[in-house]
Amino acid sequence: MKLRKATAAAAAALVLSLTATACGGDDGGDESGSGSGGGDKITIGIKFDQPGLGQKTPQGYSGFDVDVATYVAKELGYDANQIEWKEAKSADRETMLQRGDVDFIAATYSITPERQEKVDFAGPYLLAHQDVLLRADDNSIKSPEDLNDKNLCSVTGSTSAQNVKEKLAPKANLQQYPTYSACLSGLQNNAIDALTTDDSILAGYASQDSFKGKFKLGGFKMTNENYGIGVKKGSDLKAKINTALEKMVSDGAWEEAMKKNLGPANYKNEPAPKIGDIKS
Repeated sequence: MKLRKATAAAAAALVLSLTATACGGDDGGDESGSGSGGGDKITIGIKFDQPGLGQKTPQGYSGFDVDVATYVAKELGYDANQIEWKEAKSADRETMLQRGDVDFIAATYSITPERQEKVDFAGPYLLAHQDVLLRADDNSIKSPEDLNDKNLCSVTGSTSAQNVKEKLAPKANLQQYPTYSACLSGLQNNAIDALTTDDSILAGYASQDSFKGKFKLGGFKMTNENYGIGVKKGSDLKAKINTALEKMVSDGAWEEAMKKNLGPANYKNEPAPKIGDIKS
C-alpha cells in the first residue's frame, strides 16, 4: 500500500515538473531577437527586389546584403536554416524594427540623423555613393544638373530622390515608385529618363545577364551613403553585430561577398568603413 502511494506521488511530481518546464520554455526561453543564439530562429529584413544586394528568387535569397546578414546571424549563433527572411521596403524599415517584426535589417539602409532618432545602427559595413542609371544610348545626361526637366525615378521613402530634388536638380520631374524594379521598367520603356539611388544598387541591376549592354552608370558620386544594419533602439544586438562585421572584414569574407555579387558589373567598391564609426 505504501509502495503504491509512493509511486503515485512520484508520478504526480513528474507531471508537475514537466508542466513547469514547458511553461518555463515560453517565458524564459531564448527566443528570436535575444541576440545570444541558440533560439529557434532569427528574423532578418532584406530587400527582395535588388539584384546583387537582396533578391528573392525561385532558388532562395541572394546578394551582398544577404551574405552579410547570413554571416552576422552565424556569429550570433544561428545557422542559415534558422533564418526567416522578411521583405523590408524602404518606407517600412523603421516601423518594422520598432514593432519587433524583425531582429535586424540589412537592406541598403543608409545611416541618417533622422533615422538614428528612431532606430540604432551597427556598422557601417559599406560606403556607397548616389548615382544614376541611364539607358546606354542616352547621352543627354552628363552631369547631375542635366537631370533638370528630366523624368527622375526613385523609391518612396528613400533618401536618394530628396537629395537630387533639394540639392542638385530642383526642376527634375520626380517620380516615386514603390520598388526599384518598377523604376527600372519605366526606364526600359522610356517613361523614365534616369533611375537614381546608390551606385551599389544600380550596379546590381546592371550586372544581370538580361540587362547587359542596355544600361550604364552615370558615374556621379553625388553623396556618401554609409550602409548600416538597423536594430531596435537600445538593442544589445548593435554591439554584437559590430563584432561580427569586424570579423567578416578581417577574415576576407566581406571582400569575397563583394566580388561575387557586384563584381560582374565592374563596381569599384571602396574598402568597408571602420566598423563602429557611425557617420551620416
